[in-house]
Amino acid sequence: MTAVTKSPKIQRWIDLLASLLARRLPVTFEELIRDVPAYAAGNQSSETRRRMFERDKDELRAYGIPIETIPAPDEGDAAGYQLRTRDFYLPYLALRAEGRTKAPRKSDKYGYQSLPTLTFEAEELAAIAEAASRLRDLGDPLMAEHAESAVRKLACDLPLDAAAAPGTRVAQARARPDPELFATIGDAVHRRKRLTFTYHTMGSDAVGERTVEPLGLFFLSQHWYLAARMPGEEVVKNYRLSRVADAKVNSKQPGTPDFQAPAGFDLPHHARSREAWELGTGDAVEATVALRNPSGAAVAAHRLGDAVEGDERLRRFRVRRVDAFARWLLSFAGDLEPVSPAQVADEYKGLVRETLEHHA
Repeated sequence: MTAVTKSPKIQRWIDLLASLLARRLPVTFEELIRDVPAYAAGNQSSETRRRMFERDKDELRAYGIPIETIPAPDEGDAAGYQLRTRDFYLPYLALRAEGRTKAPRKSDKYGYQSLPTLTFEAEELAAIAEAASRLRDLGDPLMAEHAESAVRKLACDLPLDAAAAPGTRVAQARARPDPELFATIGDAVHRRKRLTFTYHTMGSDAVGERTVEPLGLFFLSQHWYLAARMPGEEVVKNYRLSRVADAKVNSKQPGTPDFQAPAGFDLPHHARSREAWELGTGDAVEATVALRNPSGAAVAAHRLGDAVEGDERLRRFRVRRVDAFARWLLSFAGDLEPVSPAQVADEYKGLVRETLEHHA
């Protein structure tokens, strides 16, 4: 009896992709068996071959390769599978010369004539180079590696390095998180798996364990934050990564998401530039602030709050850090004053007394 050598997964994938890309029309599973030696090897049952193919197909799709399943007219089993060249290969890249237009690409014998041509203006190319430079400057090794990889691939066809705009730098993170922490949290965000970690709460100086549903990472005011919510809660809170340790992704049912993102949640909107008192993991307090003197700075700050019906001099603010909010109001030298709740008003009055005593 002849032993069957197990084919490496990467070889199966290459053979499968080659078979799909070589055809313009959908290919049946029986045809794929003939093209992929690992499927035809040995005395495997049809069920074993099918399971192996389905795993390969699902894993390739997870990597972004759009293998299509073409349904049969009678809605039974799949009639075939297809991978279009225009969906798999990158478009041809070109830089538009000033005053000239790109001539249509002629068909070639290898079947790539279906690929589009992506033409960049000089200003667009400079914007790409600048974006890559900023990603490198953020200080995250993993993100810098991805940026370098993208630049190398684009530079094969485009003069990307020549388009870089020097002189612009992004402020470095004050405390750079561990690259492994980035990778762990990024994996949890990508697969929508719950994340457990220990967190140091600055306000109470307490360290405790948190289990959250991670929704995304963002960089703000020289700090990295994780936007997440507790299971069963609706409020999305922000966790500073420099205070996160021992992060672990839920290992149960790795192929199944643990949660769905809240309806209407938008990370860029959530991560817009915020004041220090808006950030934190504590429960939000609704503070009402009165405009005592309409100076320019005070009016602009007052508009950050929500209007109070019936009194245009009052605004409501959602506050997570009362101490930071009171210090922010104090900077307006009495032009803005909290009127409720008592927790915020007392904190503000205490800061006023301490300031007067200091300068007496």
